Amino acid sequence: MVENPVFSRFFSYLMAGSAFCIAAPVAAQEEAGEETTGPTADQSGAIQTSSTEMRGQVYNPDFFEQFAPRNALDMVARIPGFTIDDGNRGQRGLGEANQNVIVNGERFSSKSESIRDQLQRIPAADVVRIEILDGTSLDIPGLTGQVANIVRNSSGTSGQFRWRTGFRAHNTEAQLFGGEISLTGTSGALGYTISLSNENNRFGADGPTLITAADGSLIEEQYSKFSGKFDNPKLATNFTYDFGGETTANLNLSYGSDFFMRNQPETGLPPGGPLRTRESTFEETGPEYEIGGDIEFPLGPGKLKLIGLERFERDNGESILIDRFDDNTQSTGFRFLQVNEAGERIGRLEYNWPMFGGDWQVSGEAAFNRLDRASRLFELDANEQFIELAFPEGTGGVTEDRFEAIASYSSQLSDTLSFQLSLGGEYSKIEQTGVAANSRSFQRPKGAASITWKPEDDFDISFEIRRRVGQLSFGDFLASVSLNDNNQNDGNNTLQPDQSWNFDVEINKGLGDWGSAKLQFRHARFEDFVDFFPLASGGEARGNIGNAERTQLELNTTLNGEPVGFDGARLEVRAIKRWMSVIDPFTGLDRPFSNDLNDLLDIDFRHDIPGSDWAWGGGLFTEDKAPFSRRFEVGRDYEGPTFARLFVEHKDVFGLTVNATYANVPGARNKFERTVFDGSRPNAPILFVERMNRRIGPIFRFSVSGSF
Repeated sequence: MVENPVFSRFFSYLMAGSAFCIAAPVAAQEEAGEETTGPTADQSGAIQTSSTEMRGQVYNPDFFEQFAPRNALDMVARIPGFTIDDGNRGQRGLGEANQNVIVNGERFSSKSESIRDQLQRIPAADVVRIEILDGTSLDIPGLTGQVANIVRNSSGTSGQFRWRTGFRAHNTEAQLFGGEISLTGTSGALGYTISLSNENNRFGADGPTLITAADGSLIEEQYSKFSGKFDNPKLATNFTYDFGGETTANLNLSYGSDFFMRNQPETGLPPGGPLRTRESTFEETGPEYEIGGDIEFPLGPGKLKLIGLERFERDNGESILIDRFDDNTQSTGFRFLQVNEAGERIGRLEYNWPMFGGDWQVSGEAAFNRLDRASRLFELDANEQFIELAFPEGTGGVTEDRFEAIASYSSQLSDTLSFQLSLGGEYSKIEQTGVAANSRSFQRPKGAASITWKPEDDFDISFEIRRRVGQLSFGDFLASVSLNDNNQNDGNNTLQPDQSWNFDVEINKGLGDWGSAKLQFRHARFEDFVDFFPLASGGEARGNIGNAERTQLELNTTLNGEPVGFDGARLEVRAIKRWMSVIDPFTGLDRPFSNDLNDLLDIDFRHDIPGSDWAWGGGLFTEDKAPFSRRFEVGRDYEGPTFARLFVEHKDVFGLTVNATYANVPGARNKFERTVFDGSRPNAPILFVERMNRRIGPIFRFSVSGSF
């Protein structure tokens, strides 16, 4: 891996600057933040805590006025130094909370809907305030570090909409039908949200690919034009009902469908001919739904919460690849069909009660996951008809029955110190059907301990140690093929979840009028790490390759322009650096994780012009990913090196917010490179080297949002 010198220098400066800022005393309290002293349940439904005082920062609606927010997502996105964490770290089932945003002291329970999806359906007018709290001190096991609590109070029926459109200068059709419309309101004790959305995307690239031999001589020069589109129309509803007597219930329903298409025609010309023309397409469609609900009610000295969830998704995929030649050579090709039906059924209970100066919880969860896959492989014959080949390894099913029990304790030990401990374990049974039928069971310990020291309202340090069990991808148990890359993944019926010890440190420091800074250190030590490994049959599959380590350093900082006379300006910087280590099962050498992130830099600038409804700004994004490692090849698939964008926004065009963005200003490109060996690595000779460098081109986006 070649380290990015620009990023390395920039990251070093950021780390040095943040260390100074965090260590420096700040005499003045942050303007937007104020002390909160033990929030309790009020008419707005604010979070309930123990009687011990808890300090944090509060952002009232007037803090966000300059941004003219439409919903809670617009508001949370403007909290200095705070980044939404969806908790997407291989969560098994529902489990303990692993997201850093809650609403009225309650976690989100849906798995199909992201935090951002749900926040953008909460009208800004319903937000009473946003509290930045210490997650360790809350009675929600799993939370640590800074947590944003959205205190909302429905102000009647209201709606909002957002239309997103755009186009690219090359290779794609216009993106016309993206956005969402939602309605939120109350009727007596019933609260409801209904939304209709479509995740609409269009993408593509074009350019050359060179195939060369080990000595650099040209094997074939190719040109491909890649275009694709994706739509995901979805209807989602949420209903809440207050039965009185501290008994409340929620019901979440969603139904949608995926429509994905990719077309990648290609021409290839070797030095001696003939001209090759490739037809390559992929299409996937299928429905998805989720039904989830919960009810919470007083029981004995505490409260009992019962949660249920059912999810299902079917994907019908078809890949076709045909090569034709201009010298009457026989055409070659394949067709691959695959139907995946995946589902998850979860039942969970949580019982919370106060005792011994803290909050206790016992929880139990049963989760039943399933995958049924049917695969068919065809080859093109001399009459250009597809003839089916035997491919039994690609058809079968995988199920996992998992049971978990955890006991947790949270306590505010003093005005400045909070503590949380959880201990438990899980039992799981994995069964596979098909030609490689197998059944296994596992017992795994789980748990965490965290402590937070908060000596000042704008300064805190939290530490957590957690034992995690990873989530498997059931598709790895069964064989599949990638026609375009001429690759086949064999199945592995002995695959088991990885386990890891995770050590996290988070430091948050307010910088007064200047803004704020957050520094995070994360270290994970994995057992049974999952990556490609060699099979005795001569193939390769996803499997457990041994121990591995990953260390991450991340900085999030917000800097305001007011101290230097640049009123209304704000700069946000997010920088990540990772160090990884795993022994490659093919070469025996140490390397980073395949396709994992090495480093990332994301800079966002926004200037809300004082005394006007105009805003402008831009951003810069760059990342470096580690190469992948397989039995017969190594390579890297990436885009860049740097994306940049410019935007202009008006916050009141006949009551609407209108935003126009010009993205990919410097012309980042779509790149792929790999070295393929004529046999197993590392001793096999190089068969060929492939280098692709395709144009993405400028991207133009336009959005209109409003309320009704």
